Amino acid sequence: MNLDSADAVSIAAAVQLGKVKAVDVVNATLDRIAKRDRQLNCFTTVTAETALKDAALIDQKIAQGNNPGLLAGVPFAVKNLYDIAGLTTLAGSKINAENPPATQDATAVAKLRNAGAILVGALNMDEYAYGFVTENSHYGATHNPHDLNRVAGGSSGGSAASVAAGLVPLTLGSDTNGSIRVPAALCGVFGLKPTYGRLSRAGVVLFSSSFDHVGLFARSVRDIATAFDVLQGEDARDNVCTKRPVVETLYITSHVTSQNIDGLKIAIATDYFTKKAAPEALEAVQKIADALNISEYVSIPEAHRARAAAYIITASEGANLHLDKLKSRPQDFDVATRDRFIAGAFIPSSWYIQAQRFRNWYKQQVREIFQNVDVIIAPTTPISAPEIGQETMNLDGEEILVRPHLGLFTQPLSFIGLPVLSVPIQQKNALPLGVQLIAAPYNETAILRVAAVLEKMGVISAEIV
Repeated sequence: MNLDSADAVSIAAAVQLGKVKAVDVVNATLDRIAKRDRQLNCFTTVTAETALKDAALIDQKIAQGNNPGLLAGVPFAVKNLYDIAGLTTLAGSKINAENPPATQDATAVAKLRNAGAILVGALNMDEYAYGFVTENSHYGATHNPHDLNRVAGGSSGGSAASVAAGLVPLTLGSDTNGSIRVPAALCGVFGLKPTYGRLSRAGVVLFSSSFDHVGLFARSVRDIATAFDVLQGEDARDNVCTKRPVVETLYITSHVTSQNIDGLKIAIATDYFTKKAAPEALEAVQKIADALNISEYVSIPEAHRARAAAYIITASEGANLHLDKLKSRPQDFDVATRDRFIAGAFIPSSWYIQAQRFRNWYKQQVREIFQNVDVIIAPTTPISAPEIGQETMNLDGEEILVRPHLGLFTQPLSFIGLPVLSVPIQQKNALPLGVQLIAAPYNETAILRVAAVLEKMGVISAEIV
């Protein structure tokens, strides 16, 4: 099999059947990383030694007739805010590099490893997950595989770019205001932000606790669904990881191609989600609407205020988390991160309280929409990947800043913890874009069903570049 282009499910099946050794899969992965990552700058650490040891154990299990796990031999990597036993958790910062090594894996890392997946390293990100570009002053910018002069998006830029470049088939990221969906869209891969609290955040450096989500990147719907199944489950180490029962997504079976969307009501987000977007971003949404024959529209009320409230809450919570270091060693922060944290520290507490009150009201308004609609589609980003160092972009005749506005369409959704899958739309002779498939809390199955149908139709796809 061609290990460069195989998805995670294909690799696991081949390893389980003895068609390829896990050690050979990992060696091929390490070779790809060594050859390509000098240009891309996705990895901050490559765990070659432990990866090869883990792979050898998988091969040993198979030789002894034991079950090697659902993701046996699948290489994966994680955003460097996940704890990896024996490594210092950087969270994209210079300050955290002085911390002692983690004593145990983050829960999400442990679950993937327990399923037979092989951890091969940690990935670059915006400092403390506060950004949409992964232009990190300490560890360098991660480059978009589709155009090395452009950003990969952020803050999980290394996670998205490494999947798009074929370095690994599966990665973990985190999403506060769009940090999975934005880079997924700009790099042309699938990016899932599940329902808030659905997956454990234990062992993950937080940015804004009431917003932070654990999620993942992959090149196929079945990879997203399979890994999501593995990652589910209550965790006593994370007090927001809910006691909701594990829900079978139905895509890890051989019946994936037979899935349909009969009975699902799908609508297009209008108003706020059609403004300040490049024509091609709206065309990407229309491409999906045409393929599924969608003609219904919905308006999510006060989405612009939801985005403003999201900024207030995340800036306040993030600033409070780092306040001591902001006072004692501000010079050691990434300049872009530091200035926004300092601004957040000056937000009046009354604003924060009002934003939280609005959040509860807004949640109820959106809940009522989902009484009549199962899935909503909207652009993921207003534009395709901007150039590295680009400060502004022109939308609807207005010159606006790139960094804060790449999350224009993602923030109002993570604000109330909705599950969202960004699906890749490949454009001929142009950079990829993403479309968000949005559902009510705990209805990940609906968006995976829609994505599976679109993938089968060839409307969405993640191409290795």
